[in-house]
Order: sequence, then structure tokens, then C-alpha cells
Amino acid sequence: MDNKFFLIDGLLYHRDKHTSALTVVDRDHISLILQDFHDCPYMGHMSGDRTKERVASTAWWPKWEQELGEYINTCERCQKENRNHGKKYGLLHNIEEPKHSSETINMYWVTGLVPGGKENYNSCLSIVDRFRKSMRCLPFHKEVTAMDTALLFSNNIISTCGVPTIIISDRDAKFTSEFWTNLYDMVGTNLAFSTAFHPQTDGLP
Repeated sequence: MDNKFFLIDGLLYHRDKHTSALTVVDRDHISLILQDFHDCPYMGHMSGDRTKERVASTAWWPKWEQELGEYINTCERCQKENRNHGKKYGLLHNIEEPKHSSETINMYWVTGLVPGGKENYNSCLSIVDRFRKSMRCLPFHKEVTAMDTALLFSNNIISTCGVPTIIISDRDAKFTSEFWTNLYDMVGTNLAFSTAFHPQTDGLP
């Protein structure tokens, strides 16, 4: 047997000089691997390069890169997203007004505040319900990460008001990062980016 292949406890592994040992996938399970790494809602239909990185660190089979490329090129959702340049809402499109409370919200960070309170908060996450024209401010710290933002939103908004259909935000990195975008894919919410420095999209009169 080629020295790139070896058996451990009855399982066949493959390794070359640049990789760790990877399980060799049989033909019956290749489609499951491709679906799991590309179609899973928790992955958010990652790009070809990102999907390739994940497969390359997990499994191996002959001509896997070619088969992965063909699979992604025939992915209906990815092709649709590519035709729309990856954006479900253009920056110049009108924002449809909601018909129910918590259906559409605006969300943005307010920073540069004077530290105050027991925790010395110096920023807040402002959330506007476009239907009710009401605002809720959640105090936090300026150094907040995308993960902190997602948890703050989940614990204070989703847990009490449910999942909005549309969330409108500016292009703050805390909202456009991979983690935040994947969170929207998981809960079934659309993220619409507003044009920077255009406060008329904040949902308040």
C-alpha cells in the first residue's frame, strides 16, 4: 500500500507531508460530507474557499477538490446569491414598512459615551422597533465583539420579542462579521445594511 495510506483500528487514513492524517471517505458518504460542510444552516453556505478549507482539514477522497467545486457550482442557493451579488437588499432600495411589532427593527451602536454606572459602560446598542416607533438601549462596552453583540441581542431581544423578520443595521464590523451573518442564517432573519451616515433609516420620525 502507498505510504500515504495506512490503517488504524480498521479505518483507512490518508496523509501527505503537508497534512495531518485524514479519514478516507467511501463513495457512499461523499454526498453527506459535501452537504454537511456546505449546506448546513449553521455554516451559512460558505464560499468555495472556506468550504475547501473545512473539507481539507477533515476528510479525503480521490479528486475531492474537483467534486467539491462541481457541487458548489451547482448549488442553487449559491448561484442565486451570486446573481444578486450576495446582497438580498440593495442600499438604494426602499425599506418596506412592517405590519406587526418586532417584524422589522433597526440596530446600531452608539459609542463615545461618558463611562457610567457600576460597570462603567461607555456605549449602548440601540434597537428601534419600526412598527411601534420605540427604542430600547442596551448598555455595554465600546470594546464589544461581534459575538458579544450577538449574545446581547439574543438574550435581550430574541428571548423576549422573538426573531425579527428583517434587521437593518449600518456596516459596523460587529454586524457584518462572519459570526453575525451566520447567526442570521441560523434563525432565518434577513440582514439589510443601511447607508452609513443616513439617520433617516433609523426607524424613528
